[in-house]
Amino acid sequence: MSLITSSNRLVLPKLHPARDSLYHELHARPFPVIGCPVRVSHLALLLDENDKQADFDHLCELCHRYGVNPPSSRENSFYQQLGDVKVRWERHLEFVTYTFIRSGKSEEAFAQPALALLPADWLEAIPGLLVAGLHLEVQAAEDTPLDREALADCFEGHRLVSGRLMEGAATLWSAFRLHGDGCGRILLHNHELNDNQTGRLILRVLELETYRLMALLGARPARELAPVLRQLDQQLAEIITNLSVTEGLEDERKLLGELTSMAAQIERLSADTISRFSATRAYYQLVMRRLDELKESENVPNFTLKAFFARRLTPAANTCESTSRRLEDLAARIERAGDLIRTRVDLKLEEQNRRLLASMNRRSRVQLRMQETVEGLSIAAISYYGVSLLGYLLGAFEPLGLPINVNLAKALAVPLVVGSVWWVTRRIKKFIVEASDPEREGHRSGLEER
Repeated sequence: MSLITSSNRLVLPKLHPARDSLYHELHARPFPVIGCPVRVSHLALLLDENDKQADFDHLCELCHRYGVNPPSSRENSFYQQLGDVKVRWERHLEFVTYTFIRSGKSEEAFAQPALALLPADWLEAIPGLLVAGLHLEVQAAEDTPLDREALADCFEGHRLVSGRLMEGAATLWSAFRLHGDGCGRILLHNHELNDNQTGRLILRVLELETYRLMALLGARPARELAPVLRQLDQQLAEIITNLSVTEGLEDERKLLGELTSMAAQIERLSADTISRFSATRAYYQLVMRRLDELKESENVPNFTLKAFFARRLTPAANTCESTSRRLEDLAARIERAGDLIRTRVDLKLEEQNRRLLASMNRRSRVQLRMQETVEGLSIAAISYYGVSLLGYLLGAFEPLGLPINVNLAKALAVPLVVGSVWWVTRRIKKFIVEASDPEREGHRSGLEER
């Protein structure tokens, strides 16, 4: 298909409605270019569906305060200069992040964070629940000391974790704890990073901290579920034990009712936690990926970041994973136990039905024998009355002078009368049977239509 030019613009085929967004997706969250020194404040807030629009409106309010154009409602990221601070806003599936960047160095590390330049009333009214709050500073390595004792005051005496990142081009210091201002702190010493590399490193570190905390959201529900699952497991074991000794149908139906109640409880627990555990699994993988992207040097005497996260974060992620598997395993075991009980109930019902059918067959045979006996007696009675009526009829001819031996005639008529009554009775019985058979009735209706 050839393309025709018109007014310096190509005429293209019909465009897909999502085509522009597909091109925009690769550039939705670009790496910032950040010089050193710099102070960064980062917030990550968990949102529900009702908070998402309120959060966007709150961002637009901040833009109006500083006299800048707000983002479009279709955008998931926003990067703008607001006075002396730059704001970077990103919307994710279940949370939103605000990153405030302030150039320059404070006299004392973390004494004047970028968050201090924002209006206090606006900060207090941000929708959602704060999960991650972090202050990050990047300083030149020659401007600040690199030993733990000298940095102890910056982190309020907490025990520090450090790592040489980007193949030794930067050093990270952090306690990964909350400090007196309610936020975490990370200090980056820049050895030989340029502005582009510094921006990428800052973004990866911020994502590392955000995803770490988001992954840990599933640890508490997992720990709370542990005793509940243990109790359900014991209850299931008791039901299976009772199943081996029960014989009555009512007892098995009672056990089946208990299993149904347990299955409903498991499904409710799964519905309440499956999304959280799935998110924990995804966030944990992102944390491990960001650690790989930091290119941390491992030939150092100190405890590495990767080892620190593997020791502190991996058990929580494994707890969520094992709890999720326990839920699935318990649901499968309850289903198998329920199938077993239903099978036993079905077998006993079949046995009862078989006995009932056998009893009905015996009663039917007895009724058939009685019916045949009554039928024979009926033929004899009808024949008797028929012969008697014939005798009265023949006796009426004697006054007319006809030489008829009535007794002999009655004796000779007995076989004929009995046979006639038997034949008429059989015909009536056959007619009734055919009239009560739906298959024969349908066949006869089909023949009549033909």
